[in-house]
Amino acid sequence: MDESRIETADSRWKSLHRVGCWAALTVLVFIPIQMIVFFVWPPPSTVVGWFTLFQGNALVGLLDMDLLLIVDYALLGLVFLAIYAALKRASESLMAIGLTFQLVGMATYFASTAAFEMLSLSNQYAAATTDAERSTLLAAGQAMLAIWQGTAFDVSYILSAVAMLIVLAVMLRTSTFGKAAAYAGLLSGAVMLVPPTAGTVGVVLSLVSLVPLVAWLILVARRLFQLR
Repeated sequence: MDESRIETADSRWKSLHRVGCWAALTVLVFIPIQMIVFFVWPPPSTVVGWFTLFQGNALVGLLDMDLLLIVDYALLGLVFLAIYAALKRASESLMAIGLTFQLVGMATYFASTAAFEMLSLSNQYAAATTDAERSTLLAAGQAMLAIWQGTAFDVSYILSAVAMLIVLAVMLRTSTFGKAAAYAGLLSGAVMLVPPTAGTVGVVLSLVSLVPLVAWLILVARRLFQLR
């Protein structure tokens, strides 16, 4: 009877496992797209450069300003929810803490985004008719760039890394996802403790972290597909 109750309880999460699987696969598709955009159209270093990029190709400007990363964060929230459902019996308290860190990291990241604000400022800059208007819009653009790569972004990045480390500590206790997935995630989470805003080292480590992250997403998506 106890086993029957457990099976019935687990069956209630099958839809979430299915959603988590597809969310992980979607993030996998987005990662190479983001890298291609980053290398083909490197982000400008000045406000004028950003405004010019947005005027030349608004979509590239939005992608360069992490439009897909906004979607990634939302999708990873679903992945973490699915993992929580799969591992909560192993340690419900730790899984709740890890999920909370991830959700707070998501909310903090959303507060740091500035893609559509920069697009709007770019349009206003193009339509400006006086130097005073342009100066004001340039100052506003500089403020948006500071917010985009500022405290909220760094906090969200580190919170997500901590969330992954907590969840993967639980993964190591069970055989649900396997040791390979746990170790791949631990490596990615450890490297992600250094945000990409920390100079050249941060940028390099953020790119390096994608390798174990891709492996982790593949293994997680595979297991969630089976659990669905």
